[in-house]
Amino acid sequence: MQRPSYIAIEGPIGAGKTTLARMLSTHLGAELALESVDENPFLRSFYKDPRRYAFQTQLFFLLSRYKQQESLAQQQLFAGGLVTDFTFGKDRIFAQITLSEDDMMLYDNVYRLLERNVARPDLVVYLQANADTLMKRIRRRAHEFERNLSDAYLDELVKAYNQYFFHYTQTPLLVVNTTDFDVRREEDFGHLVHEIMTMRGGVKYYLPQAR
Repeated sequence: MQRPSYIAIEGPIGAGKTTLARMLSTHLGAELALESVDENPFLRSFYKDPRRYAFQTQLFFLLSRYKQQESLAQQQLFAGGLVTDFTFGKDRIFAQITLSEDDMMLYDNVYRLLERNVARPDLVVYLQANADTLMKRIRRRAHEFERNLSDAYLDELVKAYNQYFFHYTQTPLLVVNTTDFDVRREEDFGHLVHEIMTMRGGVKYYLPQAR
């Protein structure tokens, strides 16, 4: 596998996706595309009442990501390299744990229509962490709309992510355990860049050494 030109960073809330995406795009001289989380008008309501606002929230995210993918393709940013802090398929992970069975059927009909028109990354980097670690990071960054996020929901989300990537075969995949990993440390970032640049396809698990 040659150096990936389109790298997508994935992981649950608090995994460090955006931080890594920013640093990696700068290091590689690649374009950066970030998920438009704050622009979802249903998100704050969802955190307060997930059952009531789940479908609106998930559908907005799905269409928003699709529009981002369309825009990137039209601007031909892939030629110069691209790093994102999301994949198109991530919203389906959330949808599976928040939507009712009937809503999920409707959601999947829309998802399948859109998915076939979306370009796949050359490499997905999955940032993995347990729920306790993620909750500590979430509380530390203190985003207002995440204050009502429950331990139970986060635990369920972590399990859903692990399940999804355990069966993931669409692209090369680098799984990074971030429990004792801080991408802002120069040494940690350097090691991770090396792992990314030396990927040869398939699935690889990277367990950074505790410090």
